[in-house]
Amino acid sequence: MSLTYTAGSLVAARGREWVVLPDSAPDMLVLRPLGGSEDDIAAVFPAFEDVRPAEFAPPNAEDLGDQRAAGLLRTALRVGFRSGAGPFRSLASIAVEPRAYQLVPLLMALRQRTVRLLISDDVGIGKTVEAGLIAKELLAQGEATRLAVLCSPALAEQWQGELREKFGIDAELVLASTVSRLERGLELGQSLFDRHPFTIISTDFIKSTRHREDFVRHCPDLVIVDEAHTCVAADDHAQGGTSSAANQLRYELLRRVSDQADRHLLLLTATPHSGKESAFRNLLGLVRPELATLDLETPAGRAKLAEHFVARKRADVRSYLTREDGLADDSLAERTAFPSDRWTKDEPYKLTPAYRALLDDAIAYARDRVEAAGEQGRREARIAWWSVIALLRSMVSSPAAAAQTLKTRSESAAARTAHEADVLGAPVAADSA
Repeated sequence: MSLTYTAGSLVAARGREWVVLPDSAPDMLVLRPLGGSEDDIAAVFPAFEDVRPAEFAPPNAEDLGDQRAAGLLRTALRVGFRSGAGPFRSLASIAVEPRAYQLVPLLMALRQRTVRLLISDDVGIGKTVEAGLIAKELLAQGEATRLAVLCSPALAEQWQGELREKFGIDAELVLASTVSRLERGLELGQSLFDRHPFTIISTDFIKSTRHREDFVRHCPDLVIVDEAHTCVAADDHAQGGTSSAANQLRYELLRRVSDQADRHLLLLTATPHSGKESAFRNLLGLVRPELATLDLETPAGRAKLAEHFVARKRADVRSYLTREDGLADDSLAERTAFPSDRWTKDEPYKLTPAYRALLDDAIAYARDRVEAAGEQGRREARIAWWSVIALLRSMVSSPAAAAQTLKTRSESAAARTAHEADVLGAPVAADSA
C-alpha cells in the first residue's frame, strides 16, 4: 500500500534520506536530499521505486560533541527555520545579509506576476545586491529558469563575482573576447544562450545586428540591465540634436527584449533622468509601455509609476525605519554608515623613467594628431580631440589601459558631424558614477 507524503516529510529512497517538496503529487514525489542543494532535486515514482518514511537511530552518548559543534548546530537550525518559514525561499542559500531597505525592491517584485522594475537607488546603496536578491528568489520559486545580465564589459567580471560569491549563481561571461571559445563548445544548431542558462553579456557586443537576433530569439525569461540610462536616447525631433547611434542600437535591443510581456525585466541606473524628458519616457516605456505616457503631475499617475519604480538617496536610508524622536521599531530600525566629510589633498607622485617617457610620447602623439586633423576639417578635429582625450585619460590610469584604448575604435569616429562627435565623445571625459 502506497503512502501519501505531504510537503516537508522526510522519506528514504535510493539509499539516502530526502525531504518532500511542495511540487510533489500523489503519484510522483519531488525530493531534495538532506544536505543537498537545488541542483540535486529528483523526481521519484513510488509505484516503481521503494519509498518509505525516513528513520534515524536515536542518539547515544558517543554522539555528544563539544560546545563549538553544538553552537554551530544551533545557529544552523535557527537560520534554516527562520528562512524556511518566511516568505522567501532563497535567503537560506545566499552569502550576504541584506539590509532592511534592500528588501524593498524584492517585496515590490513579488507583488507582480511579471516583474518589471526600474531600480534607481543612489550609488553605494546596493543595486547589485537588490537585483541579485530578486533574481535568486525568482529562480528559487521557479518563476524564472534562466538569467542574463546586460552590462558594460568593464563591469562584467564584477557582476560574475557578485553573483557567484553572494548568490551562488555561476554565470558565464559572453564578451567579444570569450564568445569564440564558447561557440566552439556548442552542438550543431544550438544557441549559446540555451547552452548556458546564466550569462553576463556585454551590451556593446550583443547590440550588433549579427548577435542581437540570436539573443532575442533565445533570450532568458529574466533579464537584468545595468546602467540602463546608457541604453536610451532622447528623441531627435524633441531635442533638436542627433542621438547616439550606439544608444539607438542598445535601445532597439532592449525594446525587443521588453516586448515579450511575460519576461521579467530589471533596469538598474543611478541616473534615470538626465534632464531630457523624452529619454526618461523611453526608459519608462521599456518597463511598461503604458508608463511612457503617464501623467506624472497627477496622484494616480505617480501611484502607478511607484509600483515599478524605486529611487532612494543615501539620506533616505542612512537611518532606515527610524524617527527623529527615537526608533520606530527596535527590531527593524537600521543605521547605514556611508563615507562622509572626506578630507582631500593633492599629493604629487613621481613617475618611473620608463612611464614618464611613455607619457611624453603619448602627449606628443596627441598634439600631432589634433594639429593634423585640424587641417582636414572641423569634424575630423573634434573626433581627434575626443580620441586623444580618451587615450590620455587611460594613460593616466595605467599603461595596460592605454594599450587597450589603442586597440579599440573610438566611438566618436562614427560621427557624421562635429556636433555628433561632441555628443559621442563627451561621456568619455566625464567622471562616471
